[in-house]
Amino acid sequence: MDIKEKIEQIAKEVLNDSDLLEKFKDEPIKFVEKKLGIDLPNDIVEKIVDGVKAAIAADKASDMLGAFKKLF
Repeated sequence: MDIKEKIEQIAKEVLNDSDLLEKFKDEPIKFVEKKLGIDLPNDIVEKIVDGVKAAIAADKASDMLGAFKKLF
């Protein structure tokens, strides 16, 4: 399993669907486990959750930077 690929896949899904984003925010570990469909050790699932959170934060930062650039 390519963890980076799974992080990108899940991040893309939650960024494109506000309902999924809310579910991820409410219970990220449970959400990731359900999306993966397999039981993984907690440390692996937590790394995926952290990666998805980082991707979401990067996307929001990019959106804010784009809005800021439009001001000037």
